[in-house]
Amino acid sequence: MPGFGRVMSLWEPEMSEHDEAEMPEPEDRSVEIEHKLVELLARREHSRLELRRKLEQRGYGFDEIEPVLADLAARGLQSEARFAEHYARGREQRGYGPVRIRQELRERGIDDGLIATALEALEVDWFAAARAARHKRFGAAAPADFREQARQLRFLNNRGFDAEQCRVALENDPADR
Repeated sequence: MPGFGRVMSLWEPEMSEHDEAEMPEPEDRSVEIEHKLVELLARREHSRLELRRKLEQRGYGFDEIEPVLADLAARGLQSEARFAEHYARGREQRGYGPVRIRQELRERGIDDGLIATALEALEVDWFAAARAARHKRFGAAAPADFREQARQLRFLNNRGFDAEQCRVALENDPADR
């Protein structure tokens, strides 16, 4: 039974004194930082900025984090290009357009060149993707009136499709006639 001074977490199993003695203590904060980073990267790809923010929230300083991040990038464990490609593919599969994907990658600290490369690697027909997103949400029929057209246009715009892609998606599909 745990002592009164210690709050047990539902996510952590209770450890005996024997288990605590076997766990290696990190000699250096950089080793501790590396363990945290590898743990985060094992779950999913992260950008450098995301990793830095997560560790700063845990109380580590920029000067402690940056050399470890550089080492992980040099060893290929963290890659901005790989993150951008995975992220862009995931967002595209969820029905988001290139404008929104580009903005979200910028917010995660990805360089514009890597963003362009990731979007090109998708090889997506964004006009067809916009039409598919509209059909999924509103059906194949064209908007009945101006108000409905404006509603669908807002939806596509918020999804990250540009004006031309939205216009094409709102037109009557020749296959629907």
